[in-house]
Amino acid sequence: MSNRRFSRDELTLLRNLKASKRARVVIEHIIKHGSVTTDQLARLGYKHPPRAIGDVRDCGIPLVKQTVSTKNKRRIGKYTFGDLSLARLGMDGRRALPKSFKTALLKRDGSHCSICNANLDSRYLQIDHRVPYRIAGDIGGQPNPDDFMLICASCNRAKSWSCEHCQNWLAYKKPATCKTCYWASPRQYTHIAMAKIRRLDVVWQEKETEDYHRIKLAAKAAGAELPDFVKSALKCVVDRRD
Repeated sequence: MSNRRFSRDELTLLRNLKASKRARVVIEHIIKHGSVTTDQLARLGYKHPPRAIGDVRDCGIPLVKQTVSTKNKRRIGKYTFGDLSLARLGMDGRRALPKSFKTALLKRDGSHCSICNANLDSRYLQIDHRVPYRIAGDIGGQPNPDDFMLICASCNRAKSWSCEHCQNWLAYKKPATCKTCYWASPRQYTHIAMAKIRRLDVVWQEKETEDYHRIKLAAKAAGAELPDFVKSALKCVVDRRD
């Protein structure tokens, strides 16, 4: 049983959430036992525990993770509720978007990644919240195409890592800060994860790969790392035009 005593308001909050079945199982387990581990989630039938934990966080409920050792010295995650007074009400969990929603985004933007601009088959593009869901949920309560873009899996992973290490994600949670970030507006931004950084993701495809290899060989001949060589070459072009 749990050593933590929940107030009536906390229990009302937790049990009135419009949570998915997976999130509900995690919440009830923590209420009863005080915590839940990745091993316990696996025994409950969730072979990918982070998804179950993510479902709870998507409902606006703060969770605290500890790393603990099992009897056979294996390291696993253990989760408890954080400060429930900081729960972000109104975030009822992610909803599955209809196929027509992605079709509308493809019609608007074309079949390419909004970050690296790679042309891809639509099945390799993922619908992404410009402002991370855990910061703003679905702004206005209903999914608005203006709040979404299509990105490739590689850029999605890079965005997730960057966002999850950003102070706005960790502490401030201000949607306005996210909106001016590269990961939300790659064509017009003022920062990347609150840092003064500018970034350009470039992909060479099909016949363009020949150009890439020529640039790579030139960088090697110059004894320079490829990113530094490309930046230097671009600067020379711009300087000549000024």
